[in-house]
Amino acid sequence: MYRIGIDVGGTFTDFTLLDEHDGAVCFHKVPSTPADPSEAIAAGISDLLRLQGLRPEQIAHVGHGTTVATNLVIERKGALTGLLTTRGFRDVLEIGRQIRPHLFDYARGKPPPLIARAHRLEVSERLDASGSVLQAIDEHGLEAAVEQLKSDGVESIAVCFLHAYRNDSHEQQARAAIERVHPDAYISISSEVLPEFREFERLSTTALNAVVGPRMQAYLDRFLERVRALGIEVEPFTIHSNGGLMSVRAVRSFPVRTCLSGPAAGVVGAAEVGRAAGHPNLVTFDVGGTSTDVSLVVDGQPLFSSLRTVADYPVKTPMVDIHVIGAGGGSIAAIDDAGALKVGPRSAGADPGPAAYGRGGGFATITDAQIVMHRLNPVSLLDGRLRVDEACARTVLAQQVAEPLGLSLEAAAEGIVRIANANMGRAIRAVSTERGYDLGTFALFAFGGAGPLHAIDVAAECGIPIVIVPQEPGTMCARGMLLTQISFDFVRSLIAVADTANWRRVELLFAQMQVEATAWLERERVEPQNRSFRCFVDARYEGQNFEVIVPLAAAAENTLGAFLGAFGQAHKREYGYELADKPVEIVNCRLQAVGAVPKAPLAEIGPAPGTLEDARQGYRPVYFGQATGWIDTPVYRRAALGTGSVVSGPAAIEEMSSTIAIAPGRRAEVDRIGNVVIHVREAQS
Repeated sequence: MYRIGIDVGGTFTDFTLLDEHDGAVCFHKVPSTPADPSEAIAAGISDLLRLQGLRPEQIAHVGHGTTVATNLVIERKGALTGLLTTRGFRDVLEIGRQIRPHLFDYARGKPPPLIARAHRLEVSERLDASGSVLQAIDEHGLEAAVEQLKSDGVESIAVCFLHAYRNDSHEQQARAAIERVHPDAYISISSEVLPEFREFERLSTTALNAVVGPRMQAYLDRFLERVRALGIEVEPFTIHSNGGLMSVRAVRSFPVRTCLSGPAAGVVGAAEVGRAAGHPNLVTFDVGGTSTDVSLVVDGQPLFSSLRTVADYPVKTPMVDIHVIGAGGGSIAAIDDAGALKVGPRSAGADPGPAAYGRGGGFATITDAQIVMHRLNPVSLLDGRLRVDEACARTVLAQQVAEPLGLSLEAAAEGIVRIANANMGRAIRAVSTERGYDLGTFALFAFGGAGPLHAIDVAAECGIPIVIVPQEPGTMCARGMLLTQISFDFVRSLIAVADTANWRRVELLFAQMQVEATAWLERERVEPQNRSFRCFVDARYEGQNFEVIVPLAAAAENTLGAFLGAFGQAHKREYGYELADKPVEIVNCRLQAVGAVPKAPLAEIGPAPGTLEDARQGYRPVYFGQATGWIDTPVYRRAALGTGSVVSGPAAIEEMSSTIAIAPGRRAEVDRIGNVVIHVREAQS
């Protein structure tokens, strides 16, 4: 049987096909179809079945990552949405936290509210902070508000009442009223989407869920129809922001949880490959066309965050902690008003893309700089499917960067890449050294189409001793879909000092959530022997405003003393100190339900079929920097390298989705599962 992983990107939709028997993988790419992403999915699956000679009934699993929810928010193409909220709280969504997006940029304001004020209606009802009813809900006013939203043509309704995370009875009454009065509306209620305190973040997340819900449902319907039309009967899964899989049914209810779908898959896949390669501590380094995504994997587990923004809108839901900067292959290099060279965050995007792609791009980009230096193939990419116009790259680079700065073409190209590398290095330090982690104990796991081109220099700058480049790194996110498990997160707010009495409340909350989580796993058809649960507590010192996430050990070891010790360590690592005599406040209790999915072993590739010379497909001059100048460099075909193959720089290793450029004095070797491992620190000694 076979498993298919799919990652829907802005330019390409990537596929990984895995044989469950021996772990063998093959990779495929098709152009994305932004108007209807399911078209590209169907085309790619059809190609894989035909090229590999497979029957639809041989497909045992389909997992996919999607950017549909994120794009709906970015492009402001969500459904017309209404809001029902507690009287007096109509404008919370617009007021927010009164935090400026950019402190010194007066030209940049906050994004427009997710829901227009005319469609934000108040309902008379009130709960206190403990969840007790102060004022019963006004049923007549509630129905009148729903009637008004229906007459306004609202497709989706968000419900967020004050303190509903403590008591959901009023929100459930609102759901019942909506189902009676406006049965066609998509309903999103905060006590289900995010039963957690902090009104603005809960409201923003619930509203975002409602805005993307109807369009996401329509996409999922088309996706399912196209998969079934191919004869594949298994129900597809979607990866969500915490790196786990959800059924289509769960995605329909909580589409906001897919906002980091694709990038999260890459981190999860990297963690799995890193463990198999003997490197449990990783900095994941995903460089695509428009952005660089970096994250940390510690002891084989990705780190998580519970709050981030999507297109400047706060989203509070458990997700892989990924730091994103505007630096990718398509990032534009230009001279700023002060006469200095700046790279990114503006991007040439997929259309027209870098000038070298010959699609009408008129800006110098990082990709153009790499082509001018021949670190990227100056003739063609994607195994010859994408022709490259080096002359066009040289022209835009000369006109827009080299000549204005009085530099040679090579110096300008090198300068662009060095600036990009510096920006990437800062992003890595933001998730590592600034949080108390020693990068000398980590490996840099480089993927995405452009990751391997930058990784070695970035690792050297950050003091990371090893770079790992997986097979076909440009399709790593699709591969990650096949290396993750079913999971979902549950949360309850407590907000109480950590003492013996309140610790009993913590234990009760986890017991209640485990009952709820077990029911969810049953709906996801996970067998009891494949179920497990992970517990976390968000905590802070009394008087602080932000929390640290503290993972709890096995249930028998979850004592108050063990928790306080773990909190002190986590706080010291993140903030540099701990206060042993200061009371600790428990804010949220989180439980992650996990359903194990059978995963084929990562296949060992075996020794190379021939010699290193057999893998060499020619030479080309490559510019590795001013110190070395142009060097006639051997180019190797990665597929022809096997376990134990050693490549010494200068060298270029090419494959369909990416290129590794190895400078003189550095050495790379291929491990047993096909990763190219570059020893960075060794070369510096």
